Amino acid sequence: MALSTPLARFIVRVFAWLPVAFVVWYFAGPILMWPAVLIVKLVAHVGFADLVSGVEQSGATLTFATYLKPGGAFGQSGQITIDVNMLLYAFGLPLFAALVIAAREPGWLRRLGLGYAVFVPFIAWGAMADFLKDVAITSGPLITSQTGFASWQREVIAFAYQFGSLILPTVVPAVVWVLMHRSFLERLRA
Repeated sequence: MALSTPLARFIVRVFAWLPVAFVVWYFAGPILMWPAVLIVKLVAHVGFADLVSGVEQSGATLTFATYLKPGGAFGQSGQITIDVNMLLYAFGLPLFAALVIAAREPGWLRRLGLGYAVFVPFIAWGAMADFLKDVAITSGPLITSQTGFASWQREVIAFAYQFGSLILPTVVPAVVWVLMHRSFLERLRA
C-alpha cells in the first residue's frame, strides 16, 4: 500500500494540517502581523520620514498615511493613503506550520516559534516594498513625481517588491523547515 512509506504518511499529514493552519493564520493574522508592523513602522519612520506621516494597523492591513497630495504638489488638498494587506506576504506561515506539525518531531512548538521569528522580517520586507511600489510606480505620474525617486531607485523598488511577494513568502518557510528538520529528512530517505 502506498501509505506504508514514511514519506507518504508525512505528505498526508501535511495536507491534513494545511486547512487548519490556514484558518488559524487567517483569523490570528492581526496578532501574527504585529511584530512585522513594528518593523515596518520603524523603517518608515527612519528611512522614509519625508514620505510617510504615519502607519496604522487595521486587522492584517496596514494603512500608510503619506505627505503626498492627490493632485500633485499644487493641486488638491489632502493626503494619499496606501493600504497593504500583510497576509499576502505571510502566506508561507501556514505551510511552515503544517510541515512542522506533520513532522511530529520533539520540540515542535519551539520550532514553530523560531520559524515565525525568522519569517517576521520578510513579512515586513514585503509590506514595505508593496507600499514603495505603490507610491513610486503604480500611483500615476502626479503622485509618483512627488516621491523624488530616480529611475534606478524605482527599478530597485520593483525588484524588492517582486522578490518580497513571489520568492520570499514561499522559499523562506521551506528553507527554514529544511534546516530545522535535517535529521527527519535523513530518516525519510532511509
